Amino acid sequence: MTLSTPLLDTIATPSDLRLLSEAQLRQLADELRAETIDAVSVTGGHLGAGLGV
Repeated sequence: MTLSTPLLDTIATPSDLRLLSEAQLRQLADELRAETIDAVSVTGGHLGAGLGV
């Protein structure tokens, strides 16, 4: 199964974040969280460091 991150895929630079609405920022946070969990579930490791960023 491929993780869907349509909004995350559009972000290339920090300035792209300034263009997002509050609702889009919430969606982006959800996508980042899902991407982090997916990556750790495949490679193993610890979530703590990534969650503090």
